Formats: sequence, structure tokens, C-alpha cells
Amino acid sequence: MKKVNLIVPCYNEAEALPLFKDELNKVIQTLDQYTFEILLINDGSTDTTLSVMKEICDTDSHYKYISFSRNFGKEAAMYAGFCNSDGDYAAIMDADMQDPPALLPDMLHCLETEDYDSVATRRVSRIGEPKIRSFFARNFYKLINKISDADVVDGARDFRLMKREMVDSIVAMCEYNRFSKGIFGWIGFKTKWLEYENVNRIAGETKWSFWGLFKYAVDGIINFSETPMSLASGLGIFLTIFSFLMVIFIIIRKEIFGDPVAGWPSLACIIIFIAGLQFLCMGIMGKYIAKTYLEVKNRPHYIVSETNKDHVDPIH
Repeated sequence: MKKVNLIVPCYNEAEALPLFKDELNKVIQTLDQYTFEILLINDGSTDTTLSVMKEICDTDSHYKYISFSRNFGKEAAMYAGFCNSDGDYAAIMDADMQDPPALLPDMLHCLETEDYDSVATRRVSRIGEPKIRSFFARNFYKLINKISDADVVDGARDFRLMKREMVDSIVAMCEYNRFSKGIFGWIGFKTKWLEYENVNRIAGETKWSFWGLFKYAVDGIINFSETPMSLASGLGIFLTIFSFLMVIFIIIRKEIFGDPVAGWPSLACIIIFIAGLQFLCMGIMGKYIAKTYLEVKNRPHYIVSETNKDHVDPIH
């Protein structure tokens, strides 16, 4: 009998977890040809999420929990789930029900009967999402696909079911600065996409602010593309050539027309503009250097404070 690991990162999901458990169990009961282990990852929640997890695990042997010592972020929670999964299949799911458990039977059927290594989900609509957020999200997907090797599908969710070979490949990519949507696309493997309409949260509030999503998008671009660095270099070359041509122009104008003193306001604006571009380019290079700095320190992705699962590495 094949084993399926379901990895559920949780941050302040005390309200949603019981509802998620009830809905997921309904689906699991129809899939009695598989054994399931649900890994609830507590990412340093500040509400009663951990207590709810313990209660669920005490009443249902399918559930195990891993609790971090602090909030390390969803990427670390997903990585912890992958590292501590041992089934034939593994899936990432959110506890807020925006990843419908009802899709699991179709996903398992696809992997069993078709030549795919993973089945991923994508939203075909963004109903209920702020329009400005949807606009930036769509353009982010277009941008990152143009400037990087990562194949990130518009509307893609983290909710996907993968075979063991693909999970092992993800675990092998032990980089500290993680962008899982890019990693899923970069490692390849055959992926089938299931489309579904957007589903609103069943309880609680989203933990992703606009600024948080913006920083996450910037991290994704930096992790999978050198284009920003190339643009900074290209801009520097262009401005150097342009300034050299201007020097020649000024010399010729002085020889022909003399040297009238004029244009001080425009000169000041140009100096400020060039200085701004320099700081921008330094900032871009600084982001890459900062990412490198975090990688070479080799800090753990997460630290486990407590768990009811056997053989969990407390620091990874």
C-alpha cells in the first residue's frame, strides 16, 4: 500500500485547522487504498495553533506535528515537510482551504495512470482578490518567466502532489534563500496542471501583506535571475559612453561658440539623477551580496522545538 505525505504549513491557523481536518478526513476515507501521514508544521504561531495541532494529533493517528522555535517563514516550513516526508507521494497544502482537499483523488489518479511526476494546481480566476494585487501578480509571473530559467505558471499554487523522485530533488536543493515556485519549475520533471476557480479562506486572515508579497517576488527574481545585475552593468556602460560623448560635445562647443556659463539648474538635476542611478545599481548588487552572505553562513533553515514524529532532525 502506497504512502502519501500531506505537508501543511501553519502560521496562526487555529480557527482553520479543525475545519481543514474535517474536510480532509472526508476525502482520505474515500482513498482507503493509500496510507496517509499529515505533517502539520507550526511556523512559530502566536495564537493557539500548536495546542490545536496537539489535540488533532491526540485524536487521529494520521496526523503528526512539527513545531518551530520561532517563525522561519513558509518556505522553511515547506522544506521541513519535504525533509521529514518518507512516502511514495508528497503534497503541499494550505490549512485555509484555498487548496481544496477534494482535488486529491484526481491528483493521485493522474500520477497512478498517466506519465507525470507531479500534479500541480493553478487558479484560473482571482475572484475575491484585490485588483491591484492581481495586477502585480500577473505581471510578476510574466517578468520572472522572461528573465529566468524558472518555469512559473501564472496562478500557480504551492498545492501540488509529487512522486518521491521529485521530492528528493527538492530536498537536495538545500539553498537557504528559497523560492519554491521557482524550484519546482527549475528542477524540471513532467507536471500536469489542474485548473480550478479561486476559493476564499475558510477562516482567519491572510498572512501575506502587499509588502510581504513584494519582497517575496524580489527574492524570487534574485534567486533565479542575474538580469537585474546585467541591467545595472549595462546602464553603467551606457552612462559612461554617454558622458564621454558629452565631454566631446562640450569641447567642440567651446571651440566654436566660446564658453557661455549657463545651465546650472539642469546640471544639478543631472548630477542628482546620476547619483540616484548609482545608488540604485549599488542596491541591486547589495541584494545579491546579501543573499550570498546568508548562504555562506550556512545557518539552519529551521529549528524544531517539539514534535510527536519519530526521527526528526531538530536543526536542518
